[in-house]
Amino acid sequence: MIKEIENKAEWEGFLEQCEEKTFLHSWNWGESQKELGYKIWRLGLFADNNLLAVCLVLLVKAKRGTFLLIEHGPVTKLKTKNEKLKITEEILGYLKKLVKEESAGFIRVCPIWKKTADNEEIFRECGFRNAPIHVHPEISWVLPIDKSENDILAEMRKTTRYLIRQADKNSDIEIVKSNNLEDLGIFNNIYQQTGERAHFVPFSLDYLQKEFQAFLKDGQALLFLGKYKGEIVAGAMIIFWQGNAFYHQGASLRRYAKIPVSYLLQWEAIKEAKLRGLKIYSFWGITPDNNPNHPWRGLTLFKQGFGGHEDIYVRTQDYLLSPKYWLNYVVEIIRKKKRGF
Repeated sequence: MIKEIENKAEWEGFLEQCEEKTFLHSWNWGESQKELGYKIWRLGLFADNNLLAVCLVLLVKAKRGTFLLIEHGPVTKLKTKNEKLKITEEILGYLKKLVKEESAGFIRVCPIWKKTADNEEIFRECGFRNAPIHVHPEISWVLPIDKSENDILAEMRKTTRYLIRQADKNSDIEIVKSNNLEDLGIFNNIYQQTGERAHFVPFSLDYLQKEFQAFLKDGQALLFLGKYKGEIVAGAMIIFWQGNAFYHQGASLRRYAKIPVSYLLQWEAIKEAKLRGLKIYSFWGITPDNNPNHPWRGLTLFKQGFGGHEDIYVRTQDYLLSPKYWLNYVVEIIRKKKRGF
């Protein structure tokens, strides 16, 4: 049986029991999306009053088409292929009804399940196809931080460790932690420039504010600002949620690329996560190693320098329910090529 969950404690309590998850399925992420104007559903799949899976669904209305979006979900505590196949089928059946009610054209799922033959086969058996683009990371770089600071430093790339220490000694470099909403305006100025340089479409200031506010009220967000000679030249929004810290939004000014502000900023964020007793620091998305010309290749090398490993997820999946889908498909293919991905 599938029903909507309206209790935050029930939702978050279930997620505490699950391993494969990110904050994109948290209660507060849903709140931020509602504030941005999205219609959302928090679905729970039950068997004999036992909650087996949750699925946060967004209704996306774009010029290229209307569709249902599941970001890094569904999330389940079940392990076997047959169990996960069954919940996927049940959730899909429910979503098909929502599609008709909302006049949507397709369902898009950005799975958080590890990329294995079994997990990929589940989506194929349910009738999904690979999406032309990814909405959220399909490869993330994650760093276990349940060890000493010295051990973390020792496992970093030699150059990264050196630059952190040099920045820490540099009196012209300062890292500031902020929970002040007004500082997002300063961060946004750098962030918009970063988007142009790195070939990604940056979120609006309103989007950043809604995200920050949603997590800040539970003490789950901090803004890190890196200064050089008093000028803010780098920044990062870090989300702290259920044992994990996520480097979700980042920015830096190109003209200060040779000043290692961003290295010290990340190190301070990692130390903050450790102080909070968290186990994992996620650097979020990276590019595949087999694509040296990817626009994000430099950022990927930066993240990998801190040590850690990659988590690869099942590719973004689409379930077609209308011929209108193909307009969306063509538009996204064109956009992907223009951005060099």
